[in-house]
Amino acid sequence: MNHPQYILLPANSFFIVLSLLAAFMLNLFPWGNVVGVPDFVALVLVFWSIHQPRKVGIGVAFVMGVLMDVHDAVYLGENALAFTLLSYFAISIHRRVLWFPPLVQSFQVFPLFLGVQLIQLAVRLLLSTDAHFPGWLFFLGCILTTALWPVATWLLLAPQRRAVDKDDTRPI
Repeated sequence: MNHPQYILLPANSFFIVLSLLAAFMLNLFPWGNVVGVPDFVALVLVFWSIHQPRKVGIGVAFVMGVLMDVHDAVYLGENALAFTLLSYFAISIHRRVLWFPPLVQSFQVFPLFLGVQLIQLAVRLLLSTDAHFPGWLFFLGCILTTALWPVATWLLLAPQRRAVDKDDTRPI
């Protein structure tokens, strides 16, 4: 607990939109049936729902979910429901999560990513007539998404960090 606390600059709305679009583009890659691909949209949605809950909330999560539904050609509303609940629960724990360093935060956001995959799996199993359980490797994606949390935190907070060197012309 000896690390310094830095005052962050306000988050730029353009950067938030850019990061959401970049995450969407990463999810658009033709991964196919590769096991364990992280959900980049869920990762960025949770990050901004925790760090900027007034700018990125349930509405943005719903729109991103519908876009992912259209891209994945799944039941319309599957990802929208999952991302909406993901954003709701991320906003509800955002004050507690911010007290911890990013590595400990990853343990607290893991249930959110697991919940997204459970909701998606439940919708597929309930609505499809020939659906079957895909196996336990299906949940490797939420584990890898959680493992990316410290990296995503470092990358997405980078534009908000102030310079470390002291300058007499800066007010803070």
